[in-house]
Amino acid sequence: MEGLKREEEVLIYLIKLEKINQRGITAAELSSYMGLDRTNTSRYLNKLYKEKRINKNEGRPVRYSSIKESDEARSSIENELEQIVKNKDSLEQLIGSEQSLKLPIQQAKAAILYPPRGLHTLILGETGVGKSLFAEAMYCFAKESKMIANDAPFIRFNCADYADNPQLVAAQIFGVKKEAFTGANNDKEGLLKKADGGVFFLDEIHRLSPQGQEMLFTFIDKGYFRALGDTEKKIKADVQIIAATTEQPESSLLKTFTRRIPMIIVLPPLRERKLEERYYLLNDFIIAESLRIGESIYVSKKVIITLLLYDCPNNIGQFKSDVQLACAKAFLNFKINKNTHILVEQTDLQPRIQKGILKYQEYRKEIDALLKSMNDILRFSNDDSMLKNFELEVSQNESFESESFYSIIEKKMEDLRKQELEDGRISDILNIDLEKYFKKYISAINSNYKKDEISKIVDINVANVVEEMLTVASKKLNREFNQKVFFGLSLHLQGSIKRILSGKRIYHPKLNVVRVEYREEFSVAMEIVKIIEKEFCLDVPLDEIGYISMFLSEYNEESDEQLEEKVGILVMTHGTSTASSMAETANYLIGEEYIQALDMPLTMKSEHMLEKAKEKIMTMSSKKGVLLLVDMGSLVNFGDIISGELGIEIKTCDMVTTLTVIEAGSKALNGRGLNEIYNLCKDIGKSSIQIEKEDYKHNKELTIITTCFTGEGAAERIKERISKNLGNIEKVNIVPLNILDREDFLKKVSKLKENFIVVAIVGTVNIAIDGITFIPAQDVFMDKGINYLEKLIEVENDFLKVRKALSKEIRELNSVKLFLEIRDTIRQIEKKLKIRIQHDAQIGILIHVSFLVDKLKHGGQEVSFKNLEEYRQRYRKEFVLIKKILKSLEVIYEVNIGDNEVAYVVRMVKENIVTV
Repeated sequence: MEGLKREEEVLIYLIKLEKINQRGITAAELSSYMGLDRTNTSRYLNKLYKEKRINKNEGRPVRYSSIKESDEARSSIENELEQIVKNKDSLEQLIGSEQSLKLPIQQAKAAILYPPRGLHTLILGETGVGKSLFAEAMYCFAKESKMIANDAPFIRFNCADYADNPQLVAAQIFGVKKEAFTGANNDKEGLLKKADGGVFFLDEIHRLSPQGQEMLFTFIDKGYFRALGDTEKKIKADVQIIAATTEQPESSLLKTFTRRIPMIIVLPPLRERKLEERYYLLNDFIIAESLRIGESIYVSKKVIITLLLYDCPNNIGQFKSDVQLACAKAFLNFKINKNTHILVEQTDLQPRIQKGILKYQEYRKEIDALLKSMNDILRFSNDDSMLKNFELEVSQNESFESESFYSIIEKKMEDLRKQELEDGRISDILNIDLEKYFKKYISAINSNYKKDEISKIVDINVANVVEEMLTVASKKLNREFNQKVFFGLSLHLQGSIKRILSGKRIYHPKLNVVRVEYREEFSVAMEIVKIIEKEFCLDVPLDEIGYISMFLSEYNEESDEQLEEKVGILVMTHGTSTASSMAETANYLIGEEYIQALDMPLTMKSEHMLEKAKEKIMTMSSKKGVLLLVDMGSLVNFGDIISGELGIEIKTCDMVTTLTVIEAGSKALNGRGLNEIYNLCKDIGKSSIQIEKEDYKHNKELTIITTCFTGEGAAERIKERISKNLGNIEKVNIVPLNILDREDFLKKVSKLKENFIVVAIVGTVNIAIDGITFIPAQDVFMDKGINYLEKLIEVENDFLKVRKALSKEIRELNSVKLFLEIRDTIRQIEKKLKIRIQHDAQIGILIHVSFLVDKLKHGGQEVSFKNLEEYRQRYRKEFVLIKKILKSLEVIYEVNIGDNEVAYVVRMVKENIVTV
């Protein structure tokens, strides 16, 4: 509906959504449905209400509905509004008609409407930009504007099809006189004559032979032509020629055309068109696939972003093909895995396409503006050809089918019997296939499922029976069964019980082998099936007991397999040594050099880092997959890209901490599966976030740490001294800590820094910690130490007020984290420049940079600095150092702090240095 007035579009969507829900619609529902900002949606709805075009109830929530409640009235409004769309001419309906195609469309209309019969036109553009489609739109516009009749012909001819046979090209276009050449047994009318009264579209016109060019020029100049081999009869035709080529207009071939064809139209390549246009194209292509297969297609937001940003050198034609291929892969997964939805994910994209996500930072502003109101999963519906937003949860195990054992075996048997194989041979083949499938089935199950979660998929009675069966089997076999066996057997038995009750046969092709190899398990299975028989009043056949025996034996086989293969762990973070340090610490604690690491310097490009990561994973990949532990930014997307290119299963956890690395390495060494380790790491991340939120509820937000070797003795005496003599003690926590174990001490300080502002460390031994003031213990037993503490508290109170103010002004970012990051930035500036910045100026810099990051994060522009170049040269050293220090903020918040804004920070620093 591009080009339609926005309120008209809102009205159409309101009627559509109202029809689906059979009730009035809220502004929130409509904004989500359309992908619009809620405030703007409310504005359009209120405008329509004031114009008495819709109804509005004054209850809570406020709902809007069409002006008349009858289906006939609503249908009439819908038809009327859709007619507005239809009334747009064919050229205006092209995507980009108000943007990149505005000038080409104006030229096209002028060419069609120019009296008396329009102007011949040459369309220039790269392969795949849509030249053919544009020519057809011109033809349709000619009919709509009554310049040609409704039944006027549109004849298409690609000169490249016969480029190697110039005589045949001329014969096709101009026709042939009988006996003009060998084989010409009859007169044949050419395409140019067939186009009489309409449009003749010549694609790849630069491939036309010199002979064909001369004949075409004669027609353009004089209005007639001669058939091939005829030197007398002139053939007249009233035809408008539209030609297209990928050649540059300055080529020698095209100079002859441009002299005779007055209208030259240049269509832009896809890379020069706005992302909004590319989005509309993407929308059309996916909806076309939805219509083709008769199912709605769900697409992750990440895939949408990737498709909007990847390099597509062959333009719209290639873009369409790439989208079709991704949809085809998703459809294949839908069919093979029997999923409930067709979901296009990052792994469905080709590796060259997946790299598009690496450009997100560069185009963040446009992408966020385009997709800001959309959910993580978008639905492209074949129902009404409109984009909808939905949140979708897809179970990791919803692809398992309860009767999959049986259906696979039966199908295999049927196929093998059609090949007229002997029963013995069929049994051998089925034995092999069954083993493979069973292993794959068990290994794919998520071992983190709990009983209440399984009950959402499996009948609770079945789950209870399986629990009782495994309890008995555990005692009999003296082994513990994990969640994989519990869930796998539950899912399996749900299907087998249904099958037995319906009278269908259960067949186990390897029953005799199982009875011999798993004698102990088979004996126990014979006993525990009585639980099933009693609960569901049925008789369990021996073949089914064979399957249950396989589940009971899976414990040992799974353990053996885990000893052979382990999940690879790779840590990747920004910075010169962060990842290496994490891996080194974790490897030391788990007792083995197992975890790998890659550091990404802030100056390294994402593409280079991607290649390094790919090379690293190739050397460490295992059959059980690789877990990537990353911090942020482009690294988050590497897993999907590398997985697609190398065919290795890869999971990615972001916001990595040392604790996460330790846990991941420990679980990998114990043989845990990729999904289990991945989910565990995710849970660690969630819990740490929750702790942070809770800890900020303390009334006292300032902390003083007192230290000694035991955490008692001197540390407690120092705490007591400070408590009695500090004037504003009610604002401060005092925490005594043991410094005997340096590593433990640093961890505790780090935790305190996360939750409080640490004013100072007071102790008998100075353990230097960057950013925290140290005061010797003896000083607090004299007035100067207490006075110094009070000054520090006063300073920190000022910063605390600023932090609280920022939390009210900057709501979409973690203002506390931002505050701490900028304070650290100010300390780094002081350290690198070997200066001290005045207290008030520090607060000023903190406020300025906070709002700067927030502004840039939301697409704002930097403010120009007067005489920037001159100022940069004058303070070149300060400029370079501060720009480098600000780089960490750019990486963390994915913004670009330009030289103008760097200059303002430099000026605030230079003008506010404390002079001693």
